[in-house]
Amino acid sequence: MGPVGIMAVRHGESEANLAFREAGATPLVYGRGDDEVTLTGAGRAQAAALGRLLAALPADEAPELVWCSPYRRALDTWAIAQEAWGAAPLPVTVDERLRDQEAGAFARLNLAAIKERHPGELARREAEGAYAFRPPGGESLADVVVRTRDFLADLDGRAPGRRVLIVAHDSVVLALRHVLDGRPDAELAAVLEFAPVLNASVSVWHTGGRLVRFNDVTHLGP
Repeated sequence: MGPVGIMAVRHGESEANLAFREAGATPLVYGRGDDEVTLTGAGRAQAAALGRLLAALPADEAPELVWCSPYRRALDTWAIAQEAWGAAPLPVTVDERLRDQEAGAFARLNLAAIKERHPGELARREAEGAYAFRPPGGESLADVVVRTRDFLADLDGRAPGRRVLIVAHDSVVLALRHVLDGRPDAELAAVLEFAPVLNASVSVWHTGGRLVRFNDVTHLGP
């Protein structure tokens, strides 16, 4: 049977998101590992707005169980949202399969730094396509799809008839869309049409993978 509803949320704005945006075309090597990055003030406000959205849902639409990425920015997003929601704490399962796409040799580098340090690999990414490209020591989006599909298969048995909230990353939300849409992996490149997945955005599927809304940030205000 599986879950009757899945709500997937990307974490709020992280310190790395902000640093990369401010660096622009200047090469940047960010100082923290991907799993250590936490939220900015804006990201914390976004997480609180998510909590208020959850508080406003009818009882038969609110999530009952939470699965979360092990990365700090996702865990912090959920902790802040839970507090702002004000409901009794939900059961939370941290699952490694919900971690962000591993960047390998590109880790901590913005695009300008990648161009400077790994021009050959960047050219290979252009040739292979962003969905198929696997940086040295890292993952492709196709790799994320494999672990997301495995996660969803387990979820069917662990949350039958329940409403589930997933707090994770942009790559995971895109992978969820691909898998729940039932598209063949030969069409994986098409999912990039829905990028970027915005910080603190909400995507919702009902029974059978029926998409209700995707990448929605109306709860964040203007």
